[in-house]
Amino acid sequence: MKEYFPILKWLPTYNSQDFRGDLVAGITVGVMLIPQGMAYAMLAGMPPIYGLYASILPLILYAILGTSRQLAVGPVAMVSLLIAAGVGTMTEVGSDEYIQLAILLALMVGLIQFLMGVFRLGFLVNFLSHPVVSGFTSAAALIIGFSQLKHLLGIEIARSNHIHEILYQAFKGIGATNLYTLGIGLVAIGMILMIKRFQLKIPGPLVAVVFGIVAVWIFGLDQQQVKIVGTVPDGLPIPSIPTLNWVHIKSLLPIALTISFISFMESIAVAKAIQSKHKDYEIIPNQELIALGIANIGGSFLQSFPTTGGFSRTAVNDQAGAKTGFASIISAVLIMLTLLFLTPLFYFLPKAILASVIMVAVFGLIDIKEAYALWHHYRPDFWMLIATFFGTLILGIEEGVLIGIALSLARIVYQTTKPHIAVLGKIPEKPYYKNVNRFEDLEVRKDILIVRFDARLYYANVSYFLDELKLLIAEKGDNLKLFILDADSMNGIDSAGVHALEELSTYCETKELQFYMAEVKGPVRDILHRCDFFEKIGKEQFFLKVQHAVDAYDKKLAEEYRAYALQTNEPKEEEAKNSIKKTLK
Repeated sequence: MKEYFPILKWLPTYNSQDFRGDLVAGITVGVMLIPQGMAYAMLAGMPPIYGLYASILPLILYAILGTSRQLAVGPVAMVSLLIAAGVGTMTEVGSDEYIQLAILLALMVGLIQFLMGVFRLGFLVNFLSHPVVSGFTSAAALIIGFSQLKHLLGIEIARSNHIHEILYQAFKGIGATNLYTLGIGLVAIGMILMIKRFQLKIPGPLVAVVFGIVAVWIFGLDQQQVKIVGTVPDGLPIPSIPTLNWVHIKSLLPIALTISFISFMESIAVAKAIQSKHKDYEIIPNQELIALGIANIGGSFLQSFPTTGGFSRTAVNDQAGAKTGFASIISAVLIMLTLLFLTPLFYFLPKAILASVIMVAVFGLIDIKEAYALWHHYRPDFWMLIATFFGTLILGIEEGVLIGIALSLARIVYQTTKPHIAVLGKIPEKPYYKNVNRFEDLEVRKDILIVRFDARLYYANVSYFLDELKLLIAEKGDNLKLFILDADSMNGIDSAGVHALEELSTYCETKELQFYMAEVKGPVRDILHRCDFFEKIGKEQFFLKVQHAVDAYDKKLAEEYRAYALQTNEPKEEEAKNSIKKTLK
């Protein structure tokens, strides 16, 4: 039961010290979540109240089923933008149909993540490399941030996922900027940044919200065309079944898959980062998928849009002293109390304040340091990051995700189809062999070629394998008498790989070369046995170590020396050896 309900791992030993840490953290994150949830709902194209709806049941369900004890689940900027990008193309933003589609999307995301967890498919997210995710996140952060210019400037800007369109419209309408709105937004941004800069123990977004409400109320700024949230419905969300429509489901499937992957990656990344500071539990990726999936499924029945674990709130939750998932339950209770008693307080909340909360949060996701490090240390990854970054900026969010996936898969395909191949030489006076291009003063014999293939040998790389080995054999010249394939790094092989080895053996025969294999691993050896490969080329041509293969060749060569001495009546075997060595040279 503990495997399926991780809450049972910490609940039996829960004590008053844990409760004190969870209480402080739960209240802190809950207070932070109120303005963030409303802001991210607005970013997703939903009425702000739905951000609070999305901050109740998902938090409780994850606390019961999640393996992280500090992860703070709820609305996040990236997922909110993806919702707007996907659902916004199907119907008018903010309409009743739009809201129903966003709730249906939460159900679909939940089902996809739950099934991925049940079928142990968490490894699939590994196909998105870190540089690709960094490029996508940085570009998406810019799009998210600049999409809030309409609320910060108080002007009309059509919704778009293309940054050049957003900036063009903002520049064209900048003359109509509402200075009161801009002033409130800039002051709020300054307040949040100052609180963050000096690491004050008060939530910056909450301070900004209080400032905005008080400013509008006292100075009557709503009469100066400063847009406010207005009437916020009170009371808890009414449970309901999401509207199921097969046409809508098919249309939402691509964005549901995208959100499922991206949200899980964001969640698992921050969960592992926080877990590294705590050694009393372990993050289990597939159980995380199940927990996030059920959190989204359950949330969809209480009018929630898709949620996941967030970076900033999780960091705050940990710093505030959260010990277990009970901190998230306390946050959810605080949100429920807000919905029941405090929603009238948000009537005068300016939308510019919510825009400032979003902008400060997302611009912090832009990772310049990663790009700088990759430029200096690994250029191929840098160019992948840049391609994903500009692809997302120019083409859009969904297209950027597809570009990232395509680049990640292309990189994997390239690396596996053209793996590393090393020519080995002997360390003097030791039975060890190293790459001749990486080590100096290695012994390299003209009559022996030793090659290590550093990859699984399968259908995608057999052509490269054969072409490169034949080229190396040709470069060695007529003095070559023995070819040794070091299979120490060959972790697997398929039928095409077996055929490639057979072809290599035949090629060596045509060149009058002896073909040996050394250090063949168990799984590869099993397949070669099933294919009768040992019988085809001879068991005596397989060796435990490379040095054993060289010794066997030298022993066979010594026997040839003796036979040569007898046939030519050479008085000494040493002279016969020297004669043969001279010929080989």
